[in-house]
Amino acid sequence: MRAVYVISVAAELAGVHPQTLRIYERKGLVDPHRTVGGSRRYSDRDLERLRRIQELTAAGLNLEGVRRVIALEDENERLRQALAQARLDTEEAVESAHRQHRRDLVPVTRFPVPYRAK
Repeated sequence: MRAVYVISVAAELAGVHPQTLRIYERKGLVDPHRTVGGSRRYSDRDLERLRRIQELTAAGLNLEGVRRVIALEDENERLRQALAQARLDTEEAVESAHRQHRRDLVPVTRFPVPYRAK
């Protein structure tokens, strides 16, 4: 995602004061991109995160609680993605095994003749 919003615009879009964004950054809640000159630039994803922080603080959580909730949500999302990938890998492995077994099967065109020792 492109980080395009300067701090004043990001603060306005998130409904907070720019100083609040600086506090959130110091607490590790957001990590905006920095330009070569050191200016903060916020992306749409950062704005989503800021809105989530606002939701959680409005629900009564302090910033440490918000940090923990967001860390758990991030971990949950990472695990969901890993599970989805594992499911895809498993499905592909099963299909591959089925294809291999179908190739290994030889159709019987006549009945087998039992061996009889003389």
